[in-house]
Amino acid sequence: MFGEGPGDAAVMLVGEQPGVEEELSGRPFVGPAGRLLDRALAEVGLDRSEVYLTNAVKHFRFELRGKRRIHKTPGQQHVEACLPWLLAEIAEVHPAVLVCLGATAARALLGPEVRVGRVRGDFLASDLAPGVLVTVHPGSVLRVPDEAGRRLAYAAFVADLGRVVERLRGLVESA
Repeated sequence: MFGEGPGDAAVMLVGEQPGVEEELSGRPFVGPAGRLLDRALAEVGLDRSEVYLTNAVKHFRFELRGKRRIHKTPGQQHVEACLPWLLAEIAEVHPAVLVCLGATAARALLGPEVRVGRVRGDFLASDLAPGVLVTVHPGSVLRVPDEAGRRLAYAAFVADLGRVVERLRGLVESA
């Protein structure tokens, strides 16, 4: 599954892989994590229709549990197999800001040594885009076990996306 969004989007968001709902619909970020992402984007003033959404791995990796297909983290071989398509998407869109949502996306694009906890919310130097930011995947917010923790995780995620908006403003002002 390839991404969706404007071919000239200023912001590209890269997640891990499609989930069940994404696979069924053929669209990225339409499941629970996508709905949380949409809400966070709206809070910082980014319209989903103006950003390009894609994933590092282009297929849904799962394991069967009864009749259910349960998400399974993609292996390095899946990331490497899909990387040429992801790099082609980045080259085509040429975003001003590239956001890696979670470890799989960050490691796919920035290398295996990248740790989300160490670089989260910071803009990193990269030839991929003028601004590259790493944050958590919205699905990780949903997995926080208690409501108070989820609220804090969501607020931190929104703050990271707010840095994207600040960066865009800075790029516009310096142009």
